[in-house]
Order: sequence, then C-alpha cells, then structure tokens
Amino acid sequence: MPYQSPSIDQSLCVFCGSAGGNHSRYMKLAAQTGHEIAAQGYRLVYGGGMLGLMGATAKAAYDAGGDVLGIIPNFLKAGANICEDIPHDIVPDMHTRKKRMYEASSAFIALPGGIGTLEEAIEIISWMRLDLHKKPIIFLDDDEYWLPMIALIDHTIKTGFSPDGIKEHIFHATEAKEAIDIARRHIEGAG
Repeated sequence: MPYQSPSIDQSLCVFCGSAGGNHSRYMKLAAQTGHEIAAQGYRLVYGGGMLGLMGATAKAAYDAGGDVLGIIPNFLKAGANICEDIPHDIVPDMHTRKKRMYEASSAFIALPGGIGTLEEAIEIISWMRLDLHKKPIIFLDDDEYWLPMIALIDHTIKTGFSPDGIKEHIFHATEAKEAIDIARRHIEGAG
C-alpha cells in the first residue's frame, strides 16, 4: 500500500548520490540538508536507499523526527539497504520512481551526485521547459560542485536552445537552510 501524507506543499524531494563522494564534506552537507528539512517541518521525499548521500540525508531527517518517504524500484530494494522504519513506495521501475517523486513533491533539491542525480535533475528541468510544471529546483553545494552544470544550462539559453524563462525556477544555494528558504519562498509564492 502506497504511503500517503503530508500534502505535496509540505514535501521536498532530494536528488543525490548513492555514493559518498571523495570528500567528507558531501556526507556532512547531506546530513545537514536532511536535518534542516525536518527542522523546518517538511517531509523528505528521496530515492529510498540508505547508502551514500541518500542515506545520510534520510537518516538525518528521520533522526530529527521528520517525516520521510523513500521511493525505490523493486529491483534496487535488496541492494539499497533500505531502512525498514521509513515508509517506502516500492515501484516497478526507474521511470515510475521519478514520476512518483515528482508527484509527491513541490520543490527539488539536488545535492552532489553522479549520472543518476544528473539525469533526475535534467528531467525535472526538461519537464519545466515543456511547461509541465513550475516547481523549483535548487542545486545545493558548498564547493562549487554544481557550477559547471549551471554554466551549461546558461549556455543552452545563450545559444538559443533553451528559453530564458527556465532560469526563474532554477537556483543555486551553498547552505541547506538557504536551499530550503528558496523552496519555501517559491512554494508560498505559487500558492
């Protein structure tokens, strides 16, 4: 049975690596983000695993008393070391996972991650480009990790391949609290 509650406007989705990266700062930022999401009264929606940044974010939100929802495809369930205390939606495939994460959230935060994190963030931006939504995505790092990605998005705009309007919904933050404050302003402004 799928987990339900709280409402979408109380939920923030975090995309991030299932690995820890090569510097402890990444795990620290992930934990700060999970803790801050819980402290500010939002539900964390995430990819369901307990490895790497994904696990650090979920554990910190859960340990801080936050509401957490993991969404994970059945084929990843065994290897992702899921936490049985956290509610999960077990879905059939990656496409359904992304759709459910999108439906369950009113804003997105992208922490550092690899190809999967890039793909999730780009799909959200692509759907935005197609006018399917106006939910914000906040790229969060404390070491300029996302600056090449933001520069590439700007390049697609400057060269006429993306509309300038998408920049209204794409943000960069260097602290967890700042990212959540951006999400809150956007959510409240859309309501």
